[in-house]
Amino acid sequence: MIKAGIIGGTGYTAGELVRLLVNHPEAELRWISSTSQAGKRVDSVHQGLTGDTDLVFSSSTPLDDIDVLFMCTPHGFSKPFLEQHKAQVPDNLRIIDLSQDFRIDDGTHDFIYGLPELNRHWLSQPGCRHVANPGCFATALQLALLPLAQARILKGDVHITAVTGSTGAGAKPGPTKHYSWRNDNLSVYKPFRHQHLAEVGQSLRQLQGDLPGEIDFIPMRGPFSRGILAAVYTRCEASLDELKELYQRYYEGHSFTTVTDKEVDLKDVVNTNKCLLHLDKIDGKLLVTSVIDNLLKGASGTAVHNMNLLFGLPERTGLRLKASAF
Repeated sequence: MIKAGIIGGTGYTAGELVRLLVNHPEAELRWISSTSQAGKRVDSVHQGLTGDTDLVFSSSTPLDDIDVLFMCTPHGFSKPFLEQHKAQVPDNLRIIDLSQDFRIDDGTHDFIYGLPELNRHWLSQPGCRHVANPGCFATALQLALLPLAQARILKGDVHITAVTGSTGAGAKPGPTKHYSWRNDNLSVYKPFRHQHLAEVGQSLRQLQGDLPGEIDFIPMRGPFSRGILAAVYTRCEASLDELKELYQRYYEGHSFTTVTDKEVDLKDVVNTNKCLLHLDKIDGKLLVTSVIDNLLKGASGTAVHNMNLLFGLPERTGLRLKASAF
């Protein structure tokens, strides 16, 4: 059994990660560290876990007691924590960081960018120890664009409008998270400047080299709890049939990303680790619609997927999750 620990256990992402790990047939969740909730039962915070676990939040982080560490901490916490505890981190400990601290390859760390559809080969190597889990918007956008970059046919600007649910903003209360504000509402935030654009550009350049155009991204807050729908379009000379074949070929053998002729919506993927992609070609423009669950495929589901790769398990282990029909 893979012995796992979590640092930062009270957010939505951590709750989903606990749910996946306590039901994972090859994992044993040994401890969950939270200084703010230490001594309290985990199911007192994540009430959906009632009956699934008797674990209690701890204030300690016994790193020598686990095989894999998941860091569900705020951005900016992971890097200083690992620097301060360098002497306590076992050499063979796998670390999967769900923050943005190590997503950009700037030469200062050895974390592999953990998008399996891009780096599965490297994530499966015996020497891989440290993984930077992708951002939720970044996951939806990259999966819509990677086949084009691999074929080196991204030729101009890419235009994206994407809507995310309220859980994407985290569990900590804030002015744009209250039900009375979010319900029956829609708003733009961080237009053209969203932090996930850096990792999207990095991945596309990894496959294609230089990008000839801009990535124009308009993120939006949606009046629903979970899920991301991204509408991505760019000019493209290839025919729709050629593009469908290109996408099918790229994602062949990948367990969770599917290209479908059916027009997609959030209910196809919420509560699953799936990404569904739908392609259309209109007046010389390729439109790719990408849908994921922001907490699963956009965060904790991919983290468990990465754990499976690190330990040589079948990719779908513990992740055979079904969408609701309603």
